[in-house]
Amino acid sequence: MSDFDEMNLGPRWYVVHTYSGYENKVKLSIEKIVENRGLGHLIYDVQIPIEKSLVSNEKGQVKEVETKIFPTYVLVKMTMTDESWHVVRNITGVTGFVGPGSKPVPLTEEEVEFFRVESKREEEFALKVGKKVKLVSGAFAGYEGVLQEISEDKKQVTVLVSTGRRDIPVIVDAKDVCANE
Repeated sequence: MSDFDEMNLGPRWYVVHTYSGYENKVKLSIEKIVENRGLGHLIYDVQIPIEKSLVSNEKGQVKEVETKIFPTYVLVKMTMTDESWHVVRNITGVTGFVGPGSKPVPLTEEEVEFFRVESKREEEFALKVGKKVKLVSGAFAGYEGVLQEISEDKKQVTVLVSTGRRDIPVIVDAKDVCANE
């Protein structure tokens, strides 16, 4: 029996280091191997932490841009066993797990919440569709608008922002909006 099977901590989030630009390929490869080999009981989720922001060009057109928060890293929720370690470690583009030597170290609960890959706490959601809100950060910070839609996970909202000339629907993180008194 190996060290991994003896120290099995159940499903935990681990950080996998990849070659630059291979994050999406690694994520897809892990998901495909899990599906093909029936490893859903060992590898549960794969995520690349991203941040969405709105960027406007010279013509005033606004588009949403995704930026990787930690380039060259992929987060994997898995039960660490010899088999799961071997599967992830031997995917093309993976250089190894984050941790001393070849011993992967799982993320703490605080780190998991900080990276927003999984939230354990259910927060009271004060925003309601149809209410006036103010954007407090991002490209439209300071603008006011009407809340049009709330995502199912309550992490993003769509606000009809009033710019003076016309109203623009903007998708932002819920944390970037506050109720307008």
